Amino acid sequence: MKRINRKRAFFTTGYILMLAAMVYVLVYMPTPYLIYGPGGANEIKLMVKVREGDSIERGTFMMTTVSARYANVIMLGLSKLDRNSEIQRKEDRLHGRSEDEYAAEQVWYMGDSQSSAMEAAYTRAHVPYRIVPDYVYVFKVPGSNSVFEPGDEILELNGVRVTDNRSIRKALEDEKSGKMAKVKLKRDGKLLIVQAPLTTIMDSETGKQRSGFGVSIATVQKVEPKDERKTIHFTSTDVGGPSAGLMFTMEIYNQLTPGDLSKGYRVAGTGTIDKDGQVGAIGGAKYKIVAADRQSADLFFVPADNYKEAKAKAEQMGTRMKLVPVRKLGDALNYMEKLPIKP
Repeated sequence: MKRINRKRAFFTTGYILMLAAMVYVLVYMPTPYLIYGPGGANEIKLMVKVREGDSIERGTFMMTTVSARYANVIMLGLSKLDRNSEIQRKEDRLHGRSEDEYAAEQVWYMGDSQSSAMEAAYTRAHVPYRIVPDYVYVFKVPGSNSVFEPGDEILELNGVRVTDNRSIRKALEDEKSGKMAKVKLKRDGKLLIVQAPLTTIMDSETGKQRSGFGVSIATVQKVEPKDERKTIHFTSTDVGGPSAGLMFTMEIYNQLTPGDLSKGYRVAGTGTIDKDGQVGAIGGAKYKIVAADRQSADLFFVPADNYKEAKAKAEQMGTRMKLVPVRKLGDALNYMEKLPIKP
């Protein structure tokens, strides 16, 4: 009897261990892959507001996103059955960057696209404005540097306010490599004071050597209208990247000008924007088409360079959503202005 019980215990233990191993492999074991697919189609009027703008909008303007999920073995198998999903290697996205560096870069791109959208909308609406450097943003940190983190906002050096590369150069012009600099920065919403070692770097603007921190930085700028009533405020989002620029501009322009540009339509789209209103190509157009269709969009603005990809996906889906290729902001605005008001 004892021998039978031992055998039973042995097989039970083996079964449990085998089951645990299977669960680990299928669910918890990391893989070097990401699954890309449709993200969301989010209403921009909830994200941006002109201080004293015209916010009446029967329809809506929507930004579209791509979903990128870290994949376990089960998810990889299921994605093979989903024609709206695609598997890619993580490294194809990171290109040698760390996860934190990639995330910080996407945050910076989003902020930059918002600034460009404000400039393009102000220009189109004939609202005078000025550009003011705000702070220095860290988006890449070498492994040898343990002081800074991607996403840090540098505010002061040795008690001196810094807002761009030029002000950093001036604040450190008398400092030598090997010394420590007192840095005031913001990290995850909290103010910190740190001591950072200086090293010799090549200044990207002057081409000369000088003391610095050896981290990759960018200037974050504020766009300030002459008329404070036209000030634009963005709410924070968990979305990164530059591809919402066109749709941000459409919503801002609608609030800056009288009347309802949406005319009752659900308008989705994608595309980068520059201050002159030029619309640039983006990645993942085929996923964004699906996201917009799921939110019952009536039409979708797509960069002309992405139109072929978007059209092929729209035909595969059989969507009734109208695709409109654009090369500049004026193309999208003119299209909306010619539309009849939706009943």
